[in-house]
Amino acid sequence: MFTITEPLGYDTTYSWSGAAVGHDGKAIPVAGKFTTVTPKKKIDGGFQLADGQTVGIAAPIIIQFDAPISDKASVERALTVTTNPPVEGSWAWLPDEAKGARVHWRPRDYYPAGTTVNVDAKLYGLPFGDGAYGAQDFSLNIQIGRRQVVKAEVTSHRIQVVTDEGVIMDFPCSYGEADKARNVTRNGIHVVTEKYADFYMSNPAAGYSNVHERWAVRISNNGEFIHANPASAGAQGNSNVTNGCINLSTGDAEQYFQTAIYGDPVEVTGSSIQLSYADGDIWDWAVDWDTWVSMSALPRPTSRPRERRSRSPRRPHRRPRPACPARRNLARARVVSPARR
Repeated sequence: MFTITEPLGYDTTYSWSGAAVGHDGKAIPVAGKFTTVTPKKKIDGGFQLADGQTVGIAAPIIIQFDAPISDKASVERALTVTTNPPVEGSWAWLPDEAKGARVHWRPRDYYPAGTTVNVDAKLYGLPFGDGAYGAQDFSLNIQIGRRQVVKAEVTSHRIQVVTDEGVIMDFPCSYGEADKARNVTRNGIHVVTEKYADFYMSNPAAGYSNVHERWAVRISNNGEFIHANPASAGAQGNSNVTNGCINLSTGDAEQYFQTAIYGDPVEVTGSSIQLSYADGDIWDWAVDWDTWVSMSALPRPTSRPRERRSRSPRRPHRRPRPACPARRNLARARVVSPARR
């Protein structure tokens, strides 16, 4: 048997030699050479999360590839997700606007707090279709942190932060005014992705630019933040007047800011427009489970999986019309849409 001690390189000629021993016990020298495949293209990819990162219970795992992939099923078979404790989940191929390809993994339900997650992408040497091959293997290990969920009922004019200890914060707030579609705080499960102690917000359609705001926590890439806004203090707790963000007092916003981490879910209810593809790169939890699984490049299993592997999503038949300008984003190009105050 011929074995190797390291992966073979692409487009490389190797020589080999040895001896074969026949039934008569005589050794016969043998030798030869071979050349490995020359890819038309080598496709690389990477995670949006950092290895070792602690994230919230709704954090998706995103792999962004730098070129389109024609054989998504082969690629997906090479992606393995292992969790402890076991969690049911699925891959989904989402539309990509970076002229590449993008696949997301999420669990069926929120992760249990403390779950460990390992992702192995064995892609080096793998045919991606149309003469393309994987550029390298890569892997990710993350830890799911404490359970924290934001409850945001638009008609209540309040926001609650809930952990396993119960409601730990209950603040008056103001949501989107909803006089125009672009000012509607989107309904559905949002995900915290970034936070800034100081952030300058611009939205030309709403008539402002470079407005300094404090304690800004991004919950979608359509411009929605939870942040301090003293200008709306009189409306907080009694009416919705914002351009789509969730406004808090400065003290309340700072208190929430200090607890927020990537992947925390923000459950917005009571709104008239659903979070969707038009709202940026992370709308994973706005998709019901059966639809999410149907978006996999692999057939659905007949029995419930115990812990690893996932199915990938099909591209939606039709892109939802954006409800406000530039509401789209990419896993690797995060800030695109106007912030909406």
